[in-house]
Amino acid sequence: MSAATDTTPVTAPANRIGQSVRDSLVIARRNLIRMTRIPEMVLFGVIQPVMFVVLFTYVFGGSMKIGNTTDADVYKDFLMAGIFAQTVTFATAGSAAGIADDMQKGLVDRFRSLPMARGAVLTGRTVADLVQTAITLLVLAIVALIVGWRTGSADPTSAGEILAGFALLLLLGYAFTWIGALIGLSVRTPEAATSGGIIWLFPVTFISNAFVDSSQMTPWLRHIAEWNPFSATVQACRELFGNPGVVQSDAWPMQHPVWASLIWSVLIIAVFRTLAVRKYRSAAS
Repeated sequence: MSAATDTTPVTAPANRIGQSVRDSLVIARRNLIRMTRIPEMVLFGVIQPVMFVVLFTYVFGGSMKIGNTTDADVYKDFLMAGIFAQTVTFATAGSAAGIADDMQKGLVDRFRSLPMARGAVLTGRTVADLVQTAITLLVLAIVALIVGWRTGSADPTSAGEILAGFALLLLLGYAFTWIGALIGLSVRTPEAATSGGIIWLFPVTFISNAFVDSSQMTPWLRHIAEWNPFSATVQACRELFGNPGVVQSDAWPMQHPVWASLIWSVLIIAVFRTLAVRKYRSAAS
């Protein structure tokens, strides 16, 4: 008589990964549907960066020194990479507020009752935010072209390099949404998440090379700006877009901005996704 054997199926790692991907896409779809039903979310997200483009172009254009010139057209082309990068990072506040709102409404408890991957809730949310950021970035690029921004104004560039620049921007935006996810899980109300998600972005975006030539800063502030992850992406986009502002610097991120942007973004995703998922599990337990 043969001994009884355990026939309990073992879930393969590939199956777990596949389930996590499917669950993440379901959550992303849920958030995208919600976005289409509340179009003002997209509208207000577009208006703010458009205002930045117009104000910085026509108010500060001609008064900012880029290299050896204060020409308004030069500053316009210099500015746009910084505006694009600021726009994708400011999506952090929306991610933080959205996740905090879901927490407050008890959606976490509902998701816990379903047989789904724990990290899928946050991954789906960040993917949906990435889609919204891409739409905003597309509209902003059209507005930039209308006000006179042109690629290849300083150095020749190609369509592939331009697309690579926008890909780096979206990667940075996706990385920052994980910071927003952690903030949203760490506060009690959506209002606090909105404030917490945006207040720290002002020093990050302004102590950088986004709006001014970092070579004009005092040495200690220039050093901070050049090692700012935000600055690396801005500098990489200027190189890929062929726009002015590619300054000589001994700082490694400014000498290799594309690689620096990739490394910073991947590092931010790895660190803050781990922290956010861990926070989510502890909050849901």
